[in-house]
Amino acid sequence: MTTQKTTLRDPSAARDRSTRTTPETWTSQRRCWLLNQGVVPYAVAWKWQQQLVARRRDNPELDDVLILLSHPPVYTLGRGASLEHLKFSPSDSSFEVYRVERGGEVTYHCPGQLVGYPILNLRYYRQDLHWYLRQLEEVAIQTLAVYGLKGDRLPGLTGVWLDGRKVAAIGIFVSRWITMHGFALNVSPNLAGFERIVPCGLPDFSGTAGRAGSLRPVGSLTEFLPEINIEDVRQAISAAFSRVFQVQIEPIELGNSGSSLFET
Repeated sequence: MTTQKTTLRDPSAARDRSTRTTPETWTSQRRCWLLNQGVVPYAVAWKWQQQLVARRRDNPELDDVLILLSHPPVYTLGRGASLEHLKFSPSDSSFEVYRVERGGEVTYHCPGQLVGYPILNLRYYRQDLHWYLRQLEEVAIQTLAVYGLKGDRLPGLTGVWLDGRKVAAIGIFVSRWITMHGFALNVSPNLAGFERIVPCGLPDFSGTAGRAGSLRPVGSLTEFLPEINIEDVRQAISAAFSRVFQVQIEPIELGNSGSSLFET
């Protein structure tokens, strides 16, 4: 498996040092670059995140980033996830499988699902991982509210549910208070891929059909709004993210050569 080599350059890194902030001058609203992408291989997006985090560990004054994209079909396991939650052998070459730094169990990504990777310095917000998880849930809840849908939290679990169906999954990793990984919102995916796993490690909810009166592990927004447009949902997510985290969202594009994530 090959991974695209990408050199990352941040517009914020080019600012004159005299304009950079100190902890005493941090304000409540920060700039957050929004990188909207289509379907990106998991390994490429994972590498982007690692490079962005590494730069912010070295220079905490860099602006935050929110990456929104989708992935080809892929399974990911959190760092402590059990292989028992896979219903196939991870050596089966027909399925892409990655074990990554985030918390949580196994999940599935595919086209039709919007994945958000916030690269945030929590020192500018709140150094509290439980708070951060609840904020990511709130982004999903506010996004659903735009469409008249009421997202729910379930006690003791992370994510957002609609009518007993989990439509938003969350898994994060934080290094020196710099975040990576994030959330996945099922807009219009083919849910068949979830049948090969125990979603989120919840054995009582395995399968997508469910039993009468029971919670179904996964669902999608198209079950409630068949005509929903994934590009409109992108806009709703970025607007909700801006409100919840009180950041100024600024879109940015990949360079024409594709060799740099950011252009100065």
